Amino acid sequence: MIILPAIDIKDGNCVRLFKGDYSTASKVADDPYQVALSFIEAGAEWMHMVDLDGAKDGKRINSELITDVANSTELKVEVGGGIRDMETIEYYLEHGIDRVILGSAAVKDQGFVIDAVNNFDDKIVVGIDAKNGIVCADGWTDKSELNYIDLAKQMEQIGVKTIVFTDINQDGTLAGPNLKQLDDLMHNVSCDIIASGGVSNLKDILNLTELNVCGAITGKAVYTGSLDLAQAIKVAGRVY
Repeated sequence: MIILPAIDIKDGNCVRLFKGDYSTASKVADDPYQVALSFIEAGAEWMHMVDLDGAKDGKRINSELITDVANSTELKVEVGGGIRDMETIEYYLEHGIDRVILGSAAVKDQGFVIDAVNNFDDKIVVGIDAKNGIVCADGWTDKSELNYIDLAKQMEQIGVKTIVFTDINQDGTLAGPNLKQLDDLMHNVSCDIIASGGVSNLKDILNLTELNVCGAITGKAVYTGSLDLAQAIKVAGRVY
């Protein structure tokens, strides 16, 4: 299993949210460049980055900072937040990003997702963010009527190979990932699943390896110190 430590950017700062609520944004580090270097020192190979302002506004806001941080390291990087058109996908891929995450577009413009997958194949990841099993969009501010598994099945039919699944109720809580929803998702689609939200400690990492998800995103736990990133990477690497 791959561990993807996360950097979320809002107003140019490295922040974390609680249950997806933008009003709870708290700065967790002074320098995203140093944070990225600390991920390398811990043995990370991938980094997960999100433009939170972009996710809410539907356009690139912090893209220059994100690509600059990404290119300051040798890490492979995936980016999400505000990616709603082909021009934005091309911008990120041309500026050193390895793959992009489509979230709101998967809910609101599946034709765009189809075109993106046809053009960029496995460089396209779909992010499914759900609250009580119902998918949310626009930086988690807009609730749809779609069940997360139904959306995942639609994405699988389109040809999406990797899905990042976030249980919004767990995100930023350090209360553990939603293993039940992840397990249900694993049994309904053949896509690679990356778990996001709630990871707190090494036991959570072990639980996710038992589900056989392909990756786990770690955010708040790394910043608070409740999860030793280097140890998590070593444990996960023995399994996947």
